[in-house]
Order: sequence, then structure tokens, then C-alpha cells
Amino acid sequence: MSAYFAELSKALKAAEIFRPCLVLDRDRLDANIALVKQRLAPGLAVRLVDKSLPCLPLLSHIAKRLETSRFMTFHSPVTQAVLDAFPAADLLYGKPMPVGAAKAALARGDAGGWSRVCWLIDTPERLSEYGALADAFGTELRFAFEVDVGLHRGGFSGPTEIGALTIPKGLRCEGIMAYEAHAPEIPGLFGGAAGALKKASARAAEFVAALDADQRRILNIGGSKTALLHGGGVANEVSIGSAFVLPRDFDTPGLDGFRPAALIATPILKALDPVLPGPAAISRTLQALGLFPKRACYLYGGKWMAEPVFPEGMKPNGLIGLSSNQQFMGLPAGAEVKPGDHAFLRPTQSEAVLQHFGSLAVFAGGRIVEFWPVLPMG
Repeated sequence: MSAYFAELSKALKAAEIFRPCLVLDRDRLDANIALVKQRLAPGLAVRLVDKSLPCLPLLSHIAKRLETSRFMTFHSPVTQAVLDAFPAADLLYGKPMPVGAAKAALARGDAGGWSRVCWLIDTPERLSEYGALADAFGTELRFAFEVDVGLHRGGFSGPTEIGALTIPKGLRCEGIMAYEAHAPEIPGLFGGAAGALKKASARAAEFVAALDADQRRILNIGGSKTALLHGGGVANEVSIGSAFVLPRDFDTPGLDGFRPAALIATPILKALDPVLPGPAAISRTLQALGLFPKRACYLYGGKWMAEPVFPEGMKPNGLIGLSSNQQFMGLPAGAEVKPGDHAFLRPTQSEAVLQHFGSLAVFAGGRIVEFWPVLPMG
């Protein structure tokens, strides 16, 4: 057994955890935080993405080490929880919210707390709707423009669109949010990631130039895959979330040296030489063709957004399919596993997955040291 996974398994058994759980490796987390501090361009602040780190102790742990009180938020119940937990927090919505959702949040939330929220505006129509909302509540609402710098997921497509707008009374423009998640996917033939990021930064600067000097407090760009590749430009902050725990989908050049800090651990319920329903000859034939494994196990739970990492060679099989109750996993012939051993899977993303298992089991110094509650989904 890999020494690392053996240590994790030993710690889980010592903590009497014999169910699926999400293990957060705090030592790896701290190393990833250190890399962010080391590689972040001068003059850039970090805005923590709450949907990717949906756990207040986790957000607090990172915020203290980065000395930031900026958060990017996406879901009003989580927004409220972050506002309550961090009295000095400044929150920027990472997506435009339906005006009805904003109205409901303002109606049931603490008015003073929600004044620390900056809403996202992507169209003239939404700008008008939020102006009417501010008037109805007799309050001032902060907002930033969502601008398109190449991703083409919506937002204002050109600086002249912003310049032509009349901002309704009761709304205060704080700046822009520019997202360039497309950059790492651009082939070298078309300029590659570096070229796409350069174009995105230049485009963002054009939007900023369309703003008045007092409308430039939040100049946000980037996400986990690109934030540390920015070497300057007009932006004054970048958004980072998943990079701190490095799920599988974030294995990109912009995060070289980062290590996975979040793993799903689950007990192996059964270890066996598998046979499909029906005549045994069918199983033998499929095994000879390499279509069905000669060794397998069943996990406690399954069907997660995750990829198996231990035991080595463990993988699902299409002939059996997936199960959220007892997941069948093929193993290499001769694999030495037994019921009670732990299997480990690496989440492909952190948002939603971290909230699936209850409190995070925090692993540090070779043992489970505490449990961090996660934020509810709804």
C-alpha cells in the first residue's frame, strides 16, 4: 500500500471513521496556500470563491493566511452564512442573480449585512430591474458589470455598451468582473493560454477605461486555473477557490506544484473474484477479452464526481455500472485488498462534492485532528 494512503487509512481507523467521508489534508492545504502567496503577482488581492470551498472553517483558515476579507459568492444561503461569519467581509456575486432572488434575500436578510454584497449586472435590462429593486427598498445597491473578455458566456460584449448606460438612482457601480476560464483550453495554433490571457487582460482594460475613476474599486479577473498566470495589468484582484484543494479537473500548468488536499475515503465492503449473472462461461470470455475484471471489490457508497486513486488500478466497469449504494470497482488481477480496507477517490471538482459527506475530516500530522462542518446545499 502506498505509504501516504496507508497513513490516511490508519488515521481514519484510529478516528473510528468507517463510512464514506471527505478527508481534508491540512498540511497539503497549507502548502498550496504558501504557493499562492509565493506566485501571486504584486498588487493583486485574492477573492475566495465560497462555492468551491463551502466550509466556514476552511474559508477562515485560508482567509487568515492570505489576509483577505474578499469573497466571491454564488448562492444566497451561502452568502448569508459568509456575511454572518465574517463581519468585515466584502462579497461579490460571481453570477447575475434573478432580481426575485435578490429581493427575497434583501427582504429576509440583515440590511446592514447585505450592504456588503456587490451584485453582478450583465444586461441593461437587469440594470433596470435592480434599479427598481433599490427604489422599492429605499436603499443603495452595489454592483459590478459582468464583461466578456473572450469566454462568451454572457455579460457586456463591448466597452461602448457600458459607456452608453445611465445608472439608475440607488445603484452604485463598483467595477467589473472579467472571467477567462477559456484561456487554458486555447490551442497553441491560436495563441495558446498565454495569448488568450494577454487578450483578456487587454480587453478588461478597455472596459475599465469606460468607467469613471470612482467606479474602479473592484477590478476582478481570473479563476483558479488562471489567477497565478496574471503578471500585472489593470486588475486589482483575482478569484481563487478550487486551487487550494486541487480537485482532478484543476491539474493545469497554472497550478504546477500544487497537491490534492481533498480526498474521498470509503471502506471496501467486499473483495472477490467477480462473476456476471448468467452462465459462468460468459464472464470467463469477457475476462479473456479484457472487458471484465478478474478481481474486484464493492465500495461503501459510490457514484461520486471523483476518480479512483487507490488501490492502484481500481476503476469502474461498464458492464456492472455505477451505484450510489455499493459501487462495483474492478481491480488488477492479484490485487491484495480485503473488506475493511479503505479505498480513496479524488474529486473532479470541489464545489458540491465537499458538501456531500457531512463534516470534513481534517488530517494533519498523521492523524484526524478535528472536523469542519460544511455549509448546507439549500
